[in-house]
Amino acid sequence: MNNFPKIIPVFPLSNFIIFPNTTVPLNIFEPRYLDMVNDSMKSNKLIGMIQPKNSKDKNGIPKLHNVGCMGKIMSFRETEDGRYLIELRGKIRFHIINEINSDKKYRSVEVDYKDFSNDLSDEKEKLNFSDLELIFKDLKSLFEKRGFIINWKALEKQSLDETINALAMASPFSLEEKQILLEAKNLDIRKNKIAEILKTYIFDDYENTTLQ
Repeated sequence: MNNFPKIIPVFPLSNFIIFPNTTVPLNIFEPRYLDMVNDSMKSNKLIGMIQPKNSKDKNGIPKLHNVGCMGKIMSFRETEDGRYLIELRGKIRFHIINEINSDKKYRSVEVDYKDFSNDLSDEKEKLNFSDLELIFKDLKSLFEKRGFIINWKALEKQSLDETINALAMASPFSLEEKQILLEAKNLDIRKNKIAEILKTYIFDDYENTTLQ
């Protein structure tokens, strides 16, 4: 952890989270984030992904959640129309200590990784696939209702931690619900949080309440 930078650029993206050891594609087109990727590629290729809050500061800038995940750019391609297509692989979650004032167009923050040292462990947490069957059943139902297409057979071939994290990232949950999943200390807690969130969706469906 001592090798990780204390100050990192951040990409605030609503309803989007990544976890350590997961890889996500990103389509970069805003000038400030093109600058961010350029600068990152010239240095350590590290970028912090974080969700903005629904509230803003006195200057009208969205406030940031306290916990995000740092990722490393694993592949980079520039399109003919000037966009960057990158693959970002999650490394370790972080707490924001404070935001850094700079002359850059993008935002940078000072971070602390100490609460998430387990993210660097190669050990897989022990969960039985049967533990997830009910969650999968409810998730499948929710995904189908929302028109989400998931390759479930491919998911079931992955390790359980990869599967749970992939579902948490792809789920049609709210910004706040995804943040709860990101901040869950370990896989077992994350699994239980998914189940708790799903209960509220199932209850709303049963009561014929319109989901927002």
